[in-house]
Amino acid sequence: MKILLAGGGSGGHFYPLIAVAEELNKIANDEKLLELKLYYIAGTPYDDRMLFENNISFQKISVGKIRRYFAIANITDAFKTALGILQSIVKVYSIYPDVVFSKGGFPSVPVVFAARLFRIPVVIHESDSDPGRANLWAGKFAERIAISFPEAAAKFPADKVAITGNPVRSAIKILAPTGAIEFLGLEKDIPVILILGGSLGSSAINQVVMDALPDLIGKYQIIHQTGKASIEDVQKLALIVLENNPQKNRYKPFDYLNNIAMRMAAGAADLIVSRAGANSIAEISTWGKPSIVIPIPSSISHDQEKNAFSYARSGAAHVIEQVNLTPHILTAEVDKIMENKIIRDKMAAAAKTFSRDDAAHKIAKEIIGIALKHE
Repeated sequence: MKILLAGGGSGGHFYPLIAVAEELNKIANDEKLLELKLYYIAGTPYDDRMLFENNISFQKISVGKIRRYFAIANITDAFKTALGILQSIVKVYSIYPDVVFSKGGFPSVPVVFAARLFRIPVVIHESDSDPGRANLWAGKFAERIAISFPEAAAKFPADKVAITGNPVRSAIKILAPTGAIEFLGLEKDIPVILILGGSLGSSAINQVVMDALPDLIGKYQIIHQTGKASIEDVQKLALIVLENNPQKNRYKPFDYLNNIAMRMAAGAADLIVSRAGANSIAEISTWGKPSIVIPIPSSISHDQEKNAFSYARSGAAHVIEQVNLTPHILTAEVDKIMENKIIRDKMAAAAKTFSRDDAAHKIAKEIIGIALKHE
C-alpha cells in the first residue's frame, strides 16, 4: 500500500501531515496490513527528523507561489510551478500511490494535479475556517474532505465533507505538568501564563509583552516563547525593563520550546496567550486550556482572524485584534480571566468540547479505507 502526502511550506501544513502519518503507521501495524509505504513530495523536507522517524520517503520538486498582489516574483514562480508540475507527473507516475493526502498550500498543487491526471484518489484536509485556494480547487474533485472549523463546510461539496478537527502530533498531546517546576524553574502556587508567538515568534506580541511585563510579573509567572530571531533582543530588553524588580525571576523567555518543554509549559499554564494559527488553536483546545488569541491581521494572513473568532464563539477563548493590542488591554484581559475561576473553568471546558483528539486517527482510517479500495 502506497500513500503520498502533499502540502507544506510551513509547520501549519507539515506537522498535521506528520500526525496523520503517525496514525497511518499505527493502524497498519495494529491491523497487520500489507507493507505501508509513505511518500512526501514538496519543495523542501521541512523536518528531516520527523520524516525519518515516521518512515516517510521525501521526493523534491520545484515549487512556486502565486501571490495575492502584483510582484515580479509571480512571473518567475510561474515557471517554477510549471516545472514542479512536470516533475510531479514523473514522480507520481513512478510511485503510483493508492491515494494522495493533501494539506493544501501552494506546494501541494503540482502533486494533486498529477494525481488528478492519473485518476488517483485524493483526500484533502483544510485547517482553517476560510479555505485556501489550493484546497478550494482540489475540493472540486477530492474523494473526501476533512475540515477543522464548521464554517469551512459551506465552501465544499456537502456529501464529501467531514468535520474531523485538526490533527495534532502525539508528541505534544499529553501534558507533562509535574516536571515544569524543576525544569522551567517555576515557583509553586504562582499562576503561570504561557505566551506563544508561533514557531517564528511575533515581534508585535513580544513588544507588548515587554511593556506589560512589570505589571504581569507582579501577579503571574510568564513563560514566553519569543522565536529564535528575537530571543537576544527580548532578553536584553527584559534586563532593562525588570532591572531591580524583585520578581524578575518570574519571567522565563525561551527562543523555542521543544516537544518536552512545550508539554511541561502547557501543563503548568493557567492561561495561554497565542497567535490564532489552526495548529495553535488545535493544540490549545486539545490541552483544554483557556486562552487569549491574537490573530495576525487579515492584511497579512487571510485565515487567522476568522479562525480566532470562530474559536472564540465556542467560549474557549477571548480575542484581541492586533490593532487593539496594547500593554493595558493585554494585562486587563489576562486579569479578567485569571481573577475569575468560573470563567477559566468554562473556557477550559469549552476548549475540550471544541477539541477533537481523534482527528488524525479518523483521517488515517479514511485514507486507508480508500487506499484498500484502490489497490
